[in-house]
Amino acid sequence: MSFLKAEWRKLAIVNYQVDENLLKPYLPVGTELDTWNGIHYISLVGFMFINTKVLGMKIPFHVNFEEVNLRFYVKEKTEDGWKRGVVFIREIVPKHAITFVANTLYGEHYVTHKMKHLWQEDKATRKVVYGWKINNKWQYLEVIAEKEARKMEANSEVEFITEHYWGYTKINENKTTAYEVRHPRWDYYKVKDYTIALDYKLTYGDQFRFLNFEAPKSVMLAEGSSISVEEKRVISK
Repeated sequence: MSFLKAEWRKLAIVNYQVDENLLKPYLPVGTELDTWNGIHYISLVGFMFINTKVLGMKIPFHVNFEEVNLRFYVKEKTEDGWKRGVVFIREIVPKHAITFVANTLYGEHYVTHKMKHLWQEDKATRKVVYGWKINNKWQYLEVIAEKEARKMEANSEVEFITEHYWGYTKINENKTTAYEVRHPRWDYYKVKDYTIALDYKLTYGDQFRFLNFEAPKSVMLAEGSSISVEEKRVISK
C-alpha cells in the first residue's frame, strides 16, 4: 500500500539559476546535482494537496491544504539507470500534524505557518495565488496564466522541472532516505504574468536572501494530477 495518496493541483513554480556551491551543502549522499542545459535550478513551488489519504485513510481536517516548498534537482545512478529526483530545503504547510509526521517518518524539513490560497478564472485566464504568514507578515506567490492547458513538450524546461519522480532527504553525511512519487505526465498553462511578494531571508534563511534581488529564469503553472508517495528506502555511504 502507498504511504500517501492525494492530488497535487495548480503547481505555481518559480525557477532561479543558482551557483552549484549553494546547493552542495544540502546534497544527500548517493546523489549528484542534476542540470538542464548546464543550469542548476532552485525552485519555489506552491500547490494544493487535495483528497489526501495516509495509508488509505482520510485524516479529519487534513484532507485539503496548501504547501509551499523550496527545492532543487538531483539524480541517483542505480543498476536500473538514473533516477531523477528533488531535494526539499524547506516545506511549509498549515497543519502541525503534517509537519510532525513528515519530519518524524521521512526526515523532511517541514514547518507550519498559517496559509491561504486563491484560484480564479475568467474567459481567457486563470489566477493562482498561495500565501503564508511568518512573523505576522503575509508572503505571496501569484501566477496569471492562459486558461487552456497545453501538453508538455519533450526536452523542454518545463519537462525537466516537473519530471522528477523521486524525493531525497539528507539525514546526515552518511545516510539518505529516498521515496518514489508516482504520477502521470502533467499538462501546463502558459504564464502571462506573475508577482513574487516574499522575503526569502525571512522564509528560508540568510543564505537565500539574494533571491530577493534575482529575476526568475522562468515561471510555470502545472495542472498536476493524482499522485502516490511510496514507502521510503535508505541509501548509506
